[in-house]
Amino acid sequence: MKEKVLSEYKMQIPARSENEGVARAMVCAIAGVLDPTLGELADIRCAVSEAVTNAIVHGYRKAGGVVYITVKLLLGQIFFVEIADRGCGIRDVGEAMQPLFTTDAEGERSGMGFSVMQTFMDEVSVASEVGVGTRVSMRKRITGEHEGR
Repeated sequence: MKEKVLSEYKMQIPARSENEGVARAMVCAIAGVLDPTLGELADIRCAVSEAVTNAIVHGYRKAGGVVYITVKLLLGQIFFVEIADRGCGIRDVGEAMQPLFTTDAEGERSGMGFSVMQTFMDEVSVASEVGVGTRVSMRKRITGEHEGR
């Protein structure tokens, strides 16, 4: 069954590290429409931060490129976000999603990006093709169960 899309937003940002915060802020502003708890918003913020950082650092290993972001608000209080790049792609997605796996030769990266995304979102899926790019899709059901209500 195809899910009913209530709203859809698309944006593109230059793949530069200083734009990670911009992407995170824009996505969280949209998520705010669903009236998430502060915890749910923090979860989304962290997962989006990791996905955008991965696209910038690993997708585009050299300067340049664009990060493509699609946000959908779905019937049933479902928040959906897709972060995509047209960078180098991932040779083995299964291996890349293993905790502590990294291709960072200098050892500056922990290899926990996908694990962090999986911790904070209800569903995470990754599609990638070498030389074509990577697409990370994430979902989270927003309960809106605020304390004190």
